[in-house]
Amino acid sequence: MTKDAELHCRCGEVHGRVTNASPSAVNRVVCYCDDCQAFLHHLGRADLLDPHGGTDLVQVAPASLSFDRGNDRIVGLRLVPKGLYRWYASCCKTPLGNTVDPTIPFVGIVAQAFEGGAQRPDDLFGKPIGAIQGKYAVGGAPEGSTRLSWRLIVRTLGLVLGWRLRGQTWPHPYFDRATRAPSHPLVTLSRVERDALRPLCGPHPAAHFDPLVERT
Repeated sequence: MTKDAELHCRCGEVHGRVTNASPSAVNRVVCYCDDCQAFLHHLGRADLLDPHGGTDLVQVAPASLSFDRGNDRIVGLRLVPKGLYRWYASCCKTPLGNTVDPTIPFVGIVAQAFEGGAQRPDDLFGKPIGAIQGKYAVGGAPEGSTRLSWRLIVRTLGLVLGWRLRGQTWPHPYFDRATRAPSHPLVTLSRVERDALRPLCGPHPAAHFDPLVERT
């Protein structure tokens, strides 16, 4: 059974929805990579990381995601010039989606963006089906996060290829169809800014963070 899933930023200025939300229509994984950690530390949103520095991501087709409020609040960031596009709400620094370019159609959204009222990510999408990049996990890699999972790879490729073949790249919430260029303001961090974030990230952060403290 599918239904629409609402998502929103922390302050409520940005609101959107994912259509046809169900475990079979999305991919849900936990990523422990140092880039995802660096991004959330840059935003001051380490409260969204799990105790091992993982980011819980729901990967959806671009055409399934749209925003009905706060489009002008959405901005983008790249850690390096050719890195992922990382979109977030400028009002309260809530991540709203990680993307490559439109040739690879997917948007990875933090699961917490779907929490609200009676709505829970587990009910909408099921629990995460895998974890990746465990070598960067803080305080030891969770089980299964360091091994290559062919099941996860095959599932991800199948979803992305299916989205592309079925025309679910467009309309894209973050790119202009005519020019293929980003449709929201975008900045790239300088090397100095990136280097300042690395000590905060796993596997052995010099400045340890406590997610429970940052959530209060």
